[in-house]
Amino acid sequence: MAYRINLNGVSFHGKGAIAEIPGLVKDGGFKKVFVATDPVLLKIGTAAKVTDLLDKAKIKYAVFSDIKANPTIENVKAGVKAFKAAKADCIVAIGGGSSMDTAKAIGIIVNNPKFADVRSLEGVAATKKPAVFTIAVPTTSGTAAEVTINYVITDRAKDRKFVCVDPHDIPQIAVVDSDMMLSMPDKLAAATGMDALTHAIEGYITKAANDMTDMFHLKAIELIAQYLRDSVNGKGAKKEKAREKMALAQYIAGMGFSNVGLGIAHSMAHPLSAFYDTPHGVACAILLPPVMKFNAPATAKRYVEVARAMGVKGADAMPLAKARKAACDAVAKLGKDVGIPPDLKQIVKEKDIPFLAHSAYVDACRPGNPRDVTEEEIAALYKSLI
Repeated sequence: MAYRINLNGVSFHGKGAIAEIPGLVKDGGFKKVFVATDPVLLKIGTAAKVTDLLDKAKIKYAVFSDIKANPTIENVKAGVKAFKAAKADCIVAIGGGSSMDTAKAIGIIVNNPKFADVRSLEGVAATKKPAVFTIAVPTTSGTAAEVTINYVITDRAKDRKFVCVDPHDIPQIAVVDSDMMLSMPDKLAAATGMDALTHAIEGYITKAANDMTDMFHLKAIELIAQYLRDSVNGKGAKKEKAREKMALAQYIAGMGFSNVGLGIAHSMAHPLSAFYDTPHGVACAILLPPVMKFNAPATAKRYVEVARAMGVKGADAMPLAKARKAACDAVAKLGKDVGIPPDLKQIVKEKDIPFLAHSAYVDACRPGNPRDVTEEEIAALYKSLI
């Protein structure tokens, strides 16, 4: 059976990689850049690391920062209007998944105006043209939106998130510069890092997993297990090195899961963000260990490989049940070590569980889960964590 692999055309990695951006804009013949970023990155000066380079190169640009942590339909519509008003011809997206997801939706709609109703992009949209030329510059080490064909938008009117899957939305260029991630607060480094781990593990066990994506996912798990703690809790050069490694790890995980999908840890996390505005990475991190335990019977010997990548000694020699438990325990321990809450008691109200379970069940990530699941089983998983 054939499988398809979509990756972005060009990526730059390493400290100082953002210096490539002005040349990339000029080489493309673009006249005005639409800089999509969030208000926090503007305030703390992270976005200025890029706009200062544009200023120095005398490249015109307009800044759009009406972007929320869980970007909404309204954010996207405002961005499309601002892009047109600016008369821009390319996009530089600076930020985490929120900025990049918003930029993806803007770029798709500008070049595919029939999809101006943002909700029409849900699922696999039949767009005809690639999005506006986009250079994606991540500032967190988690979402990998710079290399994926996915983006997620929040529908406030319905208290839900919807996933959009479209090869036309993938940024043409990714600039993964760890210097852009040094200002990340430790809590954000923990949440986004655990999001990357969830991508890697869910991608590795999903129904569509294949040899190529397995390679990406296992390496990502190995790097995250080795470096996430220092990315959050380390100091000085140790933290700086860890952030550089995490930047690579999350990108590698994105190369994998973008092509095979995810599972119910993500489908259950999405309504938590939409309904309670829970940070996506935190939701994924809390859900990952119990979801792994639930999925274990459908994973054959894959958790042995996960355990090994997580650094569990002697995983290969363990009975299968013990190796599976060791993998789940190692993931839970990593979350605890970087400050992830152990449960959803401070987030979920029991009366909301039927709505959350239904939202998770109809989410686009659920069908990829290795173990078939009912809405009632999803509800039980939520309830077990409160």
